[in-house]
Amino acid sequence: MPVQSAILFETIEEIYERVFLDLRPSLGRPGISVRFHPFTNLTSNIRLVQGQLIVKISDLLEGAPAPVQESLAYILLSKLFRQRPPRQMMEIYRLYLARQDVRGRLNTVRQERGRKMLAAAAGHAFDLEAMFDVINAKYFGERMLKPKLGWSLQASRTILGHYDASHQAIAISKILDRVEVPEYVVQYVLYHEMLHIQHPVEHKGSTRRIHTAAFKKDEKQFEHYVEAKAFLKKGLR
Repeated sequence: MPVQSAILFETIEEIYERVFLDLRPSLGRPGISVRFHPFTNLTSNIRLVQGQLIVKISDLLEGAPAPVQESLAYILLSKLFRQRPPRQMMEIYRLYLARQDVRGRLNTVRQERGRKMLAAAAGHAFDLEAMFDVINAKYFGERMLKPKLGWSLQASRTILGHYDASHQAIAISKILDRVEVPEYVVQYVLYHEMLHIQHPVEHKGSTRRIHTAAFKKDEKQFEHYVEAKAFLKKGLR
């Protein structure tokens, strides 16, 4: 597939039209609506409704250079047509998102627009505040500042824990807040999220490393690491 370079004087609609015709020339020229929205994250979505291409993009990308807009057009339209986007376009987009200034703006927007909704830290079976203090003393020498802690509002089986750096908050899935779940399992999940505070995400070029080698090494220092992993591997009912 030939990949063209975005022409600097193209409008955003013209970019999407050109990429659309490049990927699906047989469908003909669609009507196109591209709007930037004040999303909390770098959210973008695309729909094709009765010959009208409707694109909504995070306003964080409104000032992005033309090649970045073009790369996003290829990514979104490839997703729409259920095909793999060109590797070159993925690389351009990832490199842009990895820029320090872009990450800084995203973090600021998340803080301003987003609000971390959590249930209280004191749950039915476990108190995350007290648990944090125990883990902090045992593994971090009480040096870690306590973030906002709470149980999630939804009982997720797939996302058991999450550290939100923008809001300095740790959420633990409330599916773990049950007497039949061993305490060391909840401690392990909380410890894992606390490690994200100690080992921030590393950015190298377009590569984003969440679980670094140092992270994984420290994770195995958890006293009941093997037992907790085995319990979670069996799944939660």
